[in-house]
Amino acid sequence: QVQLVESGGGLVQAGGSLRLSCVASGRIGSINGMGWYRQAPGKQQRELVAGITRGGGTNYADSVKGRFTISRDNAKNTVYLQMNSLEPEDTAVYYCAAEIRLSSTLIIKNYWGQGTQVTVSS
Repeated sequence: QVQLVESGGGLVQAGGSLRLSCVASGRIGSINGMGWYRQAPGKQQRELVAGITRGGGTNYADSVKGRFTISRDNAKNTVYLQMNSLEPEDTAVYYCAAEIRLSSTLIIKNYWGQGTQVTVSS
């Protein structure tokens, strides 16, 4: 019904930058909050990296404040994560998530992308 597809991951040296994108498609009525999570190697839980409301309000994990910027294009159903000054500790699989109301319904569900690998070498 709904798909989230991430892109933009890869291998980068410490201090470098990457920009992640996530496009939502399918039976979308409207998208509420969107966010980026990550799961580091050897860790079982995903942590919130950054979130953004439909109106543009943002919040960030303390570890990425000042380095990462989340943004969204509501017309394109897309959320971005600009990552600067990357550190080896940022190495993880990054997932986008979105709270979506399905079209022609009042049903609201949380959806996840398949993840994109970000590796930062020292």
